[in-house]
Amino acid sequence: MDNKLNTELVVIGSGPGGYTAAFRAADLGISVTLIDKSSSLGGVCLNRGCIPSKSLLHISKIINEAKSSADIGLSFNNPKINIDKIHKWKNQIISNLNNGIDSLAKLRKINVINGTAKFLSANELSIVDNQQKNIFLTFDNCIIATGSKSTVIPTLNKKHPSILYSKDALNFKKVPNKLLVIGGGYIGLELATVFNSLGSKVTIAEFLPSLLSMVDEDLMKPLVDKFNNSCENIYLSTEVTSLVPQSDNSVVVSFKQKNKEFKDVYDNVLICAGRTPNTEKLNLGKAGIQLDLKGFIPVNQQRRTLIPNIYAIGDVTGNPMLAHKASHEGKVAAEVIAGKNSIYDPIAIPSVIYTSPEIAWAGLTEKELNEQSIKYNKGEFPWTANGRAMTMNATIGKTKILTNSDNTQILGIGIVGDNAGDLISEAMLALEMNAIPEDIGMTIHPHPTLSETIANTSEILTGSITELYIPKK
Repeated sequence: MDNKLNTELVVIGSGPGGYTAAFRAADLGISVTLIDKSSSLGGVCLNRGCIPSKSLLHISKIINEAKSSADIGLSFNNPKINIDKIHKWKNQIISNLNNGIDSLAKLRKINVINGTAKFLSANELSIVDNQQKNIFLTFDNCIIATGSKSTVIPTLNKKHPSILYSKDALNFKKVPNKLLVIGGGYIGLELATVFNSLGSKVTIAEFLPSLLSMVDEDLMKPLVDKFNNSCENIYLSTEVTSLVPQSDNSVVVSFKQKNKEFKDVYDNVLICAGRTPNTEKLNLGKAGIQLDLKGFIPVNQQRRTLIPNIYAIGDVTGNPMLAHKASHEGKVAAEVIAGKNSIYDPIAIPSVIYTSPEIAWAGLTEKELNEQSIKYNKGEFPWTANGRAMTMNATIGKTKILTNSDNTQILGIGIVGDNAGDLISEAMLALEMNAIPEDIGMTIHPHPTLSETIANTSEILTGSITELYIPKK
């Protein structure tokens, strides 16, 4: 082999979890080698996921707000879409963040290797770098942070320019006239939002009986109503059985529902059928690591695998596959390796869907409470009664808080509406601090703001609400 190296800690994967783990470990005095097959650090989230999709969703929001502004006396012409300029702006954001991570890695004197790694044993890696040079690396500890990739449906696995996955859609060359989105989860609905606002006639096909089946129906309703008004079709309980590309680059799609089968033709098909952990090329067996039945790497609260010096974080360890979860896990793993008594034990993990309107929740949902036969109280505050929502022309929304039967514990919080993703942080703090509704209600919130809806919802539960009239029982 060309090179033989040794490191105290090697981190495989430079996504939010990987680079956070590497940076935290370096700050704690550990020598770190960070390996990623891409020359651009940041992983899928930064380069092909969270950041580019949110850039496009911002454009979508501007378009949607311009369309709805006629209601308040402002009219605009239809937008002129410059695709090249959109991508230039989006890519500049990615580049700026890439450069920031690179700089932080250099300041911490982290050894970055761009290449592909596989285990030779529990203390050895073989790496082929991007110049095809072989590197033999021995290590004391390892953190696996290789993330996930788009799930491939075998029956629909065809390479064709009109059949796209999320990373392809984020770099679209044209706005399709007619687009089919397969999958009604996070990614599918966010991208449906983007292309809907850009002018595509969007159809969503979901195998399950509802979109975003993990979300409470009342939080989903405003979004479903909006999709029903703006999408060409929404097919639920529907299987896509085949994709047949045509000579004009269109795709004939076959659908199967309970009592019927039918076909339609689309300019593009976007497959968003979930994500699969990236583990198959790591040669995990050589390190003594076995996957669980769902293909994830089992870990304990310290993110340690069954092999004491090998840790795993992020998407490879299971759901939810979220960047902020991975980052938190990365810090825990790094601190454990440094000898600190750190564990991963969050009370809740927030989830956000950046559609229009946004949906965010933390803790238990009503679905989960009902499934577990847990009695609960519910406070709900409609945004039609919030002054800031009115001034933003954004009254389609609600905030709800779920508590145990005597209001001594907050079990979950859900928000649908503009900026729900930002508002949910207060809910997370309340859950982590074991706050009760009275704590939130007694916290003075600035007026007029959307955050007041959280305080108002708490006051509904405590019986002190003045912004609504609720008759006494």
